[in-house]
Amino acid sequence: MNQPVAATRMNIIQGEFKVTDDPNAVITTILGSCVAACLRDPVAGVGGMNHFLLPGDGPGGMSGGDMSRYGVHLMELLINGILKRGGRRERLEAKIFGGAKTIASFSNVGEQNAAFATKFLRDEGIKLVGSSVGGDFGRKLEYWPASGRARTYPLTGAETQKTAALEQRPARPAKPVESSIEFF
Repeated sequence: MNQPVAATRMNIIQGEFKVTDDPNAVITTILGSCVAACLRDPVAGVGGMNHFLLPGDGPGGMSGGDMSRYGVHLMELLINGILKRGGRRERLEAKIFGGAKTIASFSNVGEQNAAFATKFLRDEGIKLVGSSVGGDFGRKLEYWPASGRARTYPLTGAETQKTAALEQRPARPAKPVESSIEFF
């Protein structure tokens, strides 16, 4: 008798992205004002998710961990990761999630994040096939890249405030890049 295959759970946090071709993978994250873009190539069976804090590409001269907070950087990393695993740009489809207004007194960076993601996808010619953005509460997101299925769960007010506090902390420093070169 065939037993169902357990899902391979992969969690990402702010400033991260994951790409997989595992047909049993589910990628998860928790979003407040941040946005997660979920992209996949349905023919190649490869896809992934990113989680960015701020729209655009940030002020000039940024590098490392600071860049990981911005949408352009993480969108490019996600697309390139899918292409490296056999995906084709013309077949990519996307869903976007998050962008809540988690703190009433702050500017609505969540709305700006969602608008950035939508414009980026349109400018890149990537079809947006679904979204759940805005509102006053955060979300827990699960995304299955192989099928394109996504599921969100609303967070309570207390959970949303906890997520908002995490989004305001400084970015983690970037991991050092191996800079030695060996010639043969």
